[in-house]
Amino acid sequence: MAKSRKSKGSLVPAQPYKFRKRTGVLDLLIRKEKNFLYFIAFSLILCGAVYPYTPVAMWVGFAFAGYSAIANDSIQTIGTFIVSNEDKKWYWQWLFMGGIFLATVFYSWYMFNGDVTYQRLASKGFKDTPENFVFLQLASPVILLLLTRFRIPVSTTFMLLSVFTIDSSAIFSMVNKSLLGYVAAFLAALLLYLGLSPIIKRFIKGEAHGAWIWAQWIISGFLWHTWLAQDLANVAVYLPRQLSWVEFSVFAGFIFFGLAYLFYRRGEKIQHIINEKSEVRDVRSATIIDLIYSIILYFFKEVNNIPMSTTWVFVGLLAGRELGMRIRAKDSGSKFSKTFKLIGKDVFSVAIGLVISVLLAIAINPAIQDEIKAFFTR
Repeated sequence: MAKSRKSKGSLVPAQPYKFRKRTGVLDLLIRKEKNFLYFIAFSLILCGAVYPYTPVAMWVGFAFAGYSAIANDSIQTIGTFIVSNEDKKWYWQWLFMGGIFLATVFYSWYMFNGDVTYQRLASKGFKDTPENFVFLQLASPVILLLLTRFRIPVSTTFMLLSVFTIDSSAIFSMVNKSLLGYVAAFLAALLLYLGLSPIIKRFIKGEAHGAWIWAQWIISGFLWHTWLAQDLANVAVYLPRQLSWVEFSVFAGFIFFGLAYLFYRRGEKIQHIINEKSEVRDVRSATIIDLIYSIILYFFKEVNNIPMSTTWVFVGLLAGRELGMRIRAKDSGSKFSKTFKLIGKDVFSVAIGLVISVLLAIAINPAIQDEIKAFFTR
């Protein structure tokens, strides 16, 4: 029975210990993130104020989408690069990856008449520049930023593109392909690390040869370029489909200097998903992860033109790798329990992101609402 404490002559029941502990953790979290939560509140107010004014709203939406998408997806494209190069100056990493970004988007802008997405938006029902916005379309990248802060690896494809989708079948197609990508990445990594784990362990013993550092930077750069060529549509969907040179300069400059901030911080909070995995700080292990991921991602991008969640593919890759390493190590049941807990936590996180994305798409698009009503009333 909980003890009571005196308060000015009366007996006040003491709070149960567990309740006090949980409340204390919540209060601590709120105090720690107070400034960030103020920023989120200000951002939502700003979205509410500008969404009726399309020329302003498109750039506000782009600004929020630009940083939130890169910050959330940094775990899959530059996360291992950041954590395995902790001994390198952040600005050298930024200039390398930032230079690849500028070259990638400039090539698309120059070759495709002002289109910075490699024409990905041209064939997915997004070819027309948005003529007006609703509040939730601008708020979705702010929500993405909030989820990123709390280490939830949300699919930017679902979160940002789905709010512009008017056909529910497109969402189902993206979900199916993303689930297939997760399973394929999980199985590929599991089999690879089960079969080659002894060889890989010999590779990562002792100090890494200088050639591994060169290999990792090259492979990470290629992976970054591939991701940009495919997923920058999630950011550019807010903007005109053909950018003038002034608009392109604003677009490229904002993301370029946003990357500087990201590298300076050594990744966003979501970087913890990478940091908690086994041996990712070793440059050789990080290179192997990036190489497998780039091959799987390239394969699925070539299968068809349906957008997919690259975040799901990467989380599946990490899960299969972690389980394969644990099985080969023949550790105790408690170690397996920890591994399955990590895998389950990541799956739960991406599932939350999917649910939020679908709810936003339903709330925004009357066409999808009509489809749902017709389904339940027939």
